[in-house]
Amino acid sequence: MEFLRFLASFFLLLLPILSILFLTQKASKPKRQPSPISLPRSYPVIGSFFAVLANSNRRLQWLSDILQLSPSATYVLHRNFATLQVLTANPDVVQHILKTHFHNYGKGANFQLTFKDFLGQGIFNVDGEPWKFQRQVASHEFNTKSLRKFVEIVVDTELFDRLIPILSSAARTGTVLDFQDILQRFAFDNVCKIAFGFDPAYLLPSLPQTNFAQAFEESVAISSERFNAAIPFPIVWKIKKLLNIGSEKRLRIAISEVRKFAKNIIREKKHELREKASLDSVDLLSRFLSSGLSDENFVTDIVISFILAGRDTTSAALTWYFWLLSKNPHVESEVFKEIKEKSEAPIYDEVKDMVYTHASLCESMRLYPPVATDSKVAVNDDVLPDGTVVKKGTRVTYIPYAMGRSETLWGPDWAEFKPERWLKSEEAENRQWKFVGRDVYTYPVFQAGPRICLGKEMSFLQMKRVVAGVVRLFKVVPAVGEGVEPECVQVLTSKMKGGFPVRIVERDDVNR
Repeated sequence: MEFLRFLASFFLLLLPILSILFLTQKASKPKRQPSPISLPRSYPVIGSFFAVLANSNRRLQWLSDILQLSPSATYVLHRNFATLQVLTANPDVVQHILKTHFHNYGKGANFQLTFKDFLGQGIFNVDGEPWKFQRQVASHEFNTKSLRKFVEIVVDTELFDRLIPILSSAARTGTVLDFQDILQRFAFDNVCKIAFGFDPAYLLPSLPQTNFAQAFEESVAISSERFNAAIPFPIVWKIKKLLNIGSEKRLRIAISEVRKFAKNIIREKKHELREKASLDSVDLLSRFLSSGLSDENFVTDIVISFILAGRDTTSAALTWYFWLLSKNPHVESEVFKEIKEKSEAPIYDEVKDMVYTHASLCESMRLYPPVATDSKVAVNDDVLPDGTVVKKGTRVTYIPYAMGRSETLWGPDWAEFKPERWLKSEEAENRQWKFVGRDVYTYPVFQAGPRICLGKEMSFLQMKRVVAGVVRLFKVVPAVGEGVEPECVQVLTSKMKGGFPVRIVERDDVNR
């Protein structure tokens, strides 16, 4: 124990010195053209610390570059103190860790420790029996027709009563909106209604700042910073937590606000269910409580996890989708044509049959998956299909962001936004398209195997209804300079750095 304390102290003293030396060395060198992509250098004790630090502001792109250089699309990164991390964009390896050797790969102690304050014992932060139990309960509820119908009603209400009026107002006044923020607000209202049966009214015309929403956002951001730090040890944030300073103090306050709010909703819902002879509410919280779950902390953990999943993933996917659509007018024309043909009624009953729209959403998530990286930790020693040796406790990270940019998987035109990749023409002359899905291990955007996302179908339902509602009435035009490309940053989901400023333009060729 004393040795570990000494080691921790030594590292904390050494780190600032190494960082200063690195930054000084970098600043002293004259600027020159970017060098060709190369694999990171590794040194004794500190491994590839310098390379990790140097690329911390472009982590996703850097990891993708590394994997493009590896013949097997797998690379072993040497981190600090001989810690190894296996990176992969190999579908065979993804299938190995998510399906065939599923029981040998879990979330790992470091992940669980990092997110425990926020997610507790929720489904996204546990393995084994707790995970299996929550999965079974959730799986049963997600497969009910009543929940699907409830989701449709919630989404349509938020779409027609809030989102479209805000966009109409922006179009009339010429106001620039942060569309990423608007979509997050839309998703937050939706998921709170679906999960809690509670409306936070976050997407009102005034775009209010609510305590719960702000606290939730800060909890996500700081918890993610803990995990994505350049130093893969919890020393720094644990010391800050012990001293109750800085980001850890803010995290404690934010989580307290989130859990207090959630518990109040749970108590009110319990009271409501006791007062009713039969269950009229169909939100997830009512379903979980009616299934026999009574532990308040446990139910709180479950609901927070579902809010996290429903809020960030769909809004992130839609943000990138609308940006790509604006950059590819031919795709927008096809999407608009399809939606206009199928959307004469106020409620889009045929939204599930929008094949080209579905394909364009899949193509957008190929290039910008909502969850760009995911890690599992080996329970026991293992050998991956490509021959990579994995020792017990090693983190294996598969990177959908890199997989979507792989020439091997998607061809030399991988950088092009082409929904046709997902379509098969049955009658070319009549433009009859059939959607053709990809192997889930080549396209693990919704995970795969036993952990495959339960909300996948609901996610597409929500996204297609939003696309149909927005594209039929408006054009979303980026309010940035010509040629300016947004930067993708990874929090827990892939976000646009600095937001997505847009102008909303009403379409002239719309049957109203």
